[in-house]
Amino acid sequence: MIPQNMLRIRHERSLIDALLRASDAGCIGLGFAVAAMYPKTLVDANYFLAAAVTVITVFLIGEIVGLYRSWRGVAIYREIAAVELTWVYSTAALLVAAFLTRFTDHLPRAALLIVVAVVAILFAATRIAIRMVQRSLLARGINTRKFAIIGVTNLGIRLARNMEDAPELGLEFAGFFDDRPATRTSDIPDGLGKLLGTIGELVDMAQRGEIHRIYITLPMRAEKRIRHLLDQFADSTASVYIVPDFFVFELLHSRWTDIGGLPVVSVFENPFYGVDGVAKRICDVALASMALGAAALPMMVVAALIKLTSRGPVFFRQRRYGLDGREILVWKFRSMRVADNGPIVKQATRGDSRITPLGRFLRKSSLDELPQLFNVLEGNMSLVGPRPHATAHNEQYRRLIPGYMLRHKVKPGITGLAQVLGWRGETDTLDKMSNRIQCDLEYIREWSLWMDLKILFKTVFVVFKQENAY
Repeated sequence: MIPQNMLRIRHERSLIDALLRASDAGCIGLGFAVAAMYPKTLVDANYFLAAAVTVITVFLIGEIVGLYRSWRGVAIYREIAAVELTWVYSTAALLVAAFLTRFTDHLPRAALLIVVAVVAILFAATRIAIRMVQRSLLARGINTRKFAIIGVTNLGIRLARNMEDAPELGLEFAGFFDDRPATRTSDIPDGLGKLLGTIGELVDMAQRGEIHRIYITLPMRAEKRIRHLLDQFADSTASVYIVPDFFVFELLHSRWTDIGGLPVVSVFENPFYGVDGVAKRICDVALASMALGAAALPMMVVAALIKLTSRGPVFFRQRRYGLDGREILVWKFRSMRVADNGPIVKQATRGDSRITPLGRFLRKSSLDELPQLFNVLEGNMSLVGPRPHATAHNEQYRRLIPGYMLRHKVKPGITGLAQVLGWRGETDTLDKMSNRIQCDLEYIREWSLWMDLKILFKTVFVVFKQENAY
């Protein structure tokens, strides 16, 4: 029986973690000090209390956002984005609290703006400065460690390349070690190290203190061999890491978590978790509200024209799959003489006789999709995401395309990556639908708010081209 304390994985807390916290507290203190120079600012006990509460709030929200995790090997712009996002959320929370407690009566708006602006600038500047100091120290050989990789595998080569692209890690690559013959190992790219010897030789080097870190990249099925290696390296002071080959699976926004200290890795997961989900929802509501305000008059004109040119309702609400495969009703301007909404739904094709003359224009210009802004505000759709298909089509294609239903791990969107990459419109072949699904899954894997904004921008040009829209 393995003791419970041995089943627990502890998150690393380093000196850099303490340095970042001290740096952030200093930035906030300096921001309040600059604001204190404003003539109308009353600097009293409440002012210092506000500064202290701000520091605590940033620390708490920083923990939720993951601000104080290790940023080694992560691009600087992502770290800056995280600290600025933490500051935005903290500022919003503090302003709400200040309004409810009427603390804003004691602090001029100009002073508030000074604090917000100065701290935002200092947060970014200090993060950049810390990175520069780290690089400078590492360039001088300070705090560097030698590492080796066990296993000349695709995963091992990928790890070596990632390490090479992250000099701030302070790790110097010794080389690969593997006992297997060349016929069973991958080819090492030029300039990415070389095979230095057997695993037994690496054990000797580790025992002599010549190697500080060891990364095991053997296949997951080699459990017994890995256990034997760990027994051998237990007689050294080297830090040993197991790099699990989860890439044998089709990962969908995978991430680590733990349950009572027991590590768990997700294979299929929704990317809009926690702060990311809140940020996306805020953007959806804000942009959809502005779009509805701008489109209100054109939508009223379209509604009137539909009534005047054909019999039937102005809107058509079709049953489609939403988040987690739950059925939703999607709003559209009616563009056909029929309203297929049953177990069989025929896709629109070029020259489709069911489409009204006005409907043809609405579909070409994508104006028929404008009512879906109501779906966005309602919360069952997003501005950007996989386009929702009719329920009948979902039931058809989920049996034909592996992983089809994974697109429903997120809310459907008015536009999506597939649409801006040319997979808009009729999917009259299985290959066309498969390509669309691959784009949807790529969107889920690679999602970011910046990606959403790029897709929205590209959608404008796609609509003007009017390609593949019938």
